Amino acid sequence: MYEEQNAQWGLVHAFVLDGQGGARSIARQELDGLQLADGEDLWLHWDRGHPQTHDWLRNSSGLSEFSCDLLLEENTRPRLLALPGDELLLFLRGVNLNPGAEPEDMVSARIFASARRVISLRLRPLRATDELIEAFEHGNGPRNASELLFELADRMSGKIDALVVELSEQVDGEEEALDADERYTPNHGLMLHVRRRAAALRRFLAPQRDIYTQLSRNLVPWFSMDAGDYWNELNNRLIRYLEELELIRERVGLVLESENRRMTERMNRTMYRFGAITAIFLPMSFLTGLLGINVGGIPGAQSPYGFLIACLMVLGIAGGQWWLFRRLRWL
Repeated sequence: MYEEQNAQWGLVHAFVLDGQGGARSIARQELDGLQLADGEDLWLHWDRGHPQTHDWLRNSSGLSEFSCDLLLEENTRPRLLALPGDELLLFLRGVNLNPGAEPEDMVSARIFASARRVISLRLRPLRATDELIEAFEHGNGPRNASELLFELADRMSGKIDALVVELSEQVDGEEEALDADERYTPNHGLMLHVRRRAAALRRFLAPQRDIYTQLSRNLVPWFSMDAGDYWNELNNRLIRYLEELELIRERVGLVLESENRRMTERMNRTMYRFGAITAIFLPMSFLTGLLGINVGGIPGAQSPYGFLIACLMVLGIAGGQWWLFRRLRWL
């Protein structure tokens, strides 16, 4: 019920965290004058493209104009910005799991976080927020703003693992086919597509890794006591993804390089055969051409054995060349 009412205001979800892993949904009208009890934190998840979202952020959120401008900026990249009062602006990217979308066409979440309030904005649906709501329903969701911030980042980054595995398996298939059959031709279109996807993922994950590094080392006072360990683990996981993506790009390059090398070797062998054939037939062509000129004085022209003698000379030249080439190890 609240979701339908809130959607008219651009508010996708609004929850008050109870500090025990659960949360209660609230309506947009309850935000004005809302008083949080001890141990409660607020999470507001807005649709960035809705006009009412812009209006609420600038007039009712209490955020500075600078923060609102960054949250509503059209294009951005993963970044972390510390604000006065131990507040944070965090821009994250995650795999796009929406129907009909390419996974590497990553979705973004823009987050303002303070000690007792988290405001997140999205333009396209996020699977991570749906999973958080399910966790609240089962009573095992984040208990406070610190855990909520980490859970959002963790669930957005966690979707990358399946995509990295998929890309790696596609390269594995081409490498195995190449090893099993020398005449196999790799799927160039597939390999180039894999390399483009890996490059697109790495473009956004590399700065996101730096964000997690900063959060693991520079903790704000309202973070949980063990938050540093969790952020460090998330950072290590992202480093592993980036290393795997870099390895995938190198493996794709090796597959394409291997095919180019095989094509070059086949071409060289073919040209070598043509060269050997040309070298053998060139003297014979010269002899037959010389004997075929239409002038007088051609040896054997009047002899009944002239043609046989000419054939024996041609065979003798061919045999002599074959022996010489074998002697010189050209064949």
